[in-house]
Amino acid sequence: MSISLRSRFWRFVLRKTIQAKYLTIAEYRANGIKTAKLMGSIPKGISIDKFEIDGIPTEWISPADANQDKSIIHLHGGGYVTGGIDSHQSMCILMAQTLKIKVLLPEYRLAPEHPFPAALEDALKVYRWLLAQGYQPGNIIISGDSAGGGLSLATVLSLRDSGEPLPAAVVCMSPWADLTLKGKSHITNEKAESILRSDVLNEWASSYIDAKESDHPLISPIYADFRSFPPLLIQVGSGEVLLDDSLTLAEKTKADGVDVTLKIWDELWHAWQALGDLIPESKKAFEEMSQFVNDKLKENN
Repeated sequence: MSISLRSRFWRFVLRKTIQAKYLTIAEYRANGIKTAKLMGSIPKGISIDKFEIDGIPTEWISPADANQDKSIIHLHGGGYVTGGIDSHQSMCILMAQTLKIKVLLPEYRLAPEHPFPAALEDALKVYRWLLAQGYQPGNIIISGDSAGGGLSLATVLSLRDSGEPLPAAVVCMSPWADLTLKGKSHITNEKAESILRSDVLNEWASSYIDAKESDHPLISPIYADFRSFPPLLIQVGSGEVLLDDSLTLAEKTKADGVDVTLKIWDELWHAWQALGDLIPESKKAFEEMSQFVNDKLKENN
C-alpha cells in the first residue's frame, strides 16, 4: 500500500532540509529544537512529570488509561550526539496513547562531550531505578529509535552479561546497530534515503566511539552474542541507508535463538515514528508495536 500524502510531503521536506546538505552537530541540535516546536501541545488525557534520576533529566509520560504496573523505557535517537526529551516527547506521547502504557523518557548524556560508555551507563541507571521503584522486569519494555535502538540492545546485553533481570521485550525502530558502517545499504539506498548521510554518520560514530573499536559489541550490537536475549521487534523503512543494520540484526538474533520479529515498511524513511501525529504511519507503527508488546507482557504475567 502506498504511503500517505502527508508522508510524501514530509519525506520531500526532510530531503530538502536535512539530507541534502551537511550539518554540524550544533546545527542538528538546533534543528531538533525547531522541529520540536512544530509538534503542538500536550493532548488531554496525558500527564507529564519531569524529574531527574541521579542527575539524568527524565520525563514520565502517562496516559489516563495506562496500566500503572507496566512501563516502557524509551531511549531516544539522534546519533548519540543530539536528541532529547523535547525532540522525542511527541513521539512518546503517541506511543503511550496507542499502547496504553506509561513511557519513561530519559535524556542520556551525549557525545562528543560524553562519549561511550556514558549513554550506556545512563540507560542502565534508569532501568535499575525503575526496578527500585517496584516495577517487575516482566512488566518493562525497553525501546529505542535510531541510535536509541542500538543503545537499547547494548543496555539489555549489558544487563544479561551482569546477571541482572531482563525486560520482557525490546523494540527497535530503525536501529543504528553497526557503527562500522559496513552495510551495503549505505550504497544501495543512498539516493532513496530521506534523512541520513553516511559521511555524517561516520562523524557521529567517531564522536561516540572515542578511542574504542567500532565493532565493540556494546557499540555495534550486530557483533554481539544474543543468546538468552528477550523477544525483539524491529521496525525499519525500506529506503534507509541503515536497512542492513536491521536485516543483519534480525539474522544474527534469530541464529542465536532469539524470538525476533522484523517489519519492513515500504517507502518510509529512517525513524519515521518520530514525527508523531504529523503522519498517520506513526500511529500505524505503534499499533503494530502494541500487538507485539501486549503479547510479550501477557507471556510474562
